Amino acid sequence: MSNKAIFLILSVALWSAVGRASPPPEDQKAIASNEVPASTGDSAQASSSGEAPKPALQRRNPRYQLCRGDILELDFPFTPEFNQTPTIQPDGYITLHGVGDLHVEGLTVPELTQALRTAYGKILRDPVITIALKDFDKPYFTVSGQVGKPGKYDLRGDTTVTEALAIAGGFNDNAKHSQVLLFRQVSNDWVEVKKLNIKQMLQAQNLSEDLHLRPRDMLFVPKSFVSKVKPWIPFPSLGMYLNQF
Repeated sequence: MSNKAIFLILSVALWSAVGRASPPPEDQKAIASNEVPASTGDSAQASSSGEAPKPALQRRNPRYQLCRGDILELDFPFTPEFNQTPTIQPDGYITLHGVGDLHVEGLTVPELTQALRTAYGKILRDPVITIALKDFDKPYFTVSGQVGKPGKYDLRGDTTVTEALAIAGGFNDNAKHSQVLLFRQVSNDWVEVKKLNIKQMLQAQNLSEDLHLRPRDMLFVPKSFVSKVKPWIPFPSLGMYLNQF
């Protein structure tokens, strides 16, 4: 056999071995982009370990969600006969001219706009609708427990925890100053719980940890020692949680 024939045979064998060792095109793309298969991600590890998922937080600066009692002003620029000012009823519905009842509680204004366009699209061609909130749920906070004037207060401007406690009449003689609880609803299902040592904060004259309230925050001042505070609790069980103190 000539040297040329031997060289050709060795070349074919070498190229065949390289082809078998090379990954398929899909795997090459994954390697080039440093992709990790989904089975090795955090979600797979969480499911294999059996750990419960953490509560999902709401995104920053969420849009206002419509509540019962809110008054809406609906304007139809090209069909003014449908202009109306409905009030959200206790069951979360509004009654609309021409299309009947529509459940709107919990929707944002953009979501409601789309829902109205869909509803009126059955009787109008490409309806144009603008929405204005005539009256709505005002921002508020609540203070309960061992304070002078428990209750619900309007959240006007920037208000801190210590300011809110002062608005509610301050601590009474049975208050546990070092264990004030702040309940903050972070989603429809979960409440974040924070324990604040107001006594230490004031004695040290350090208000850097004096948190700023958000709408619907609730402060609770217990009269007994709180041994353990869960950082998250389901929103429906909030009342049962407070009864422990």
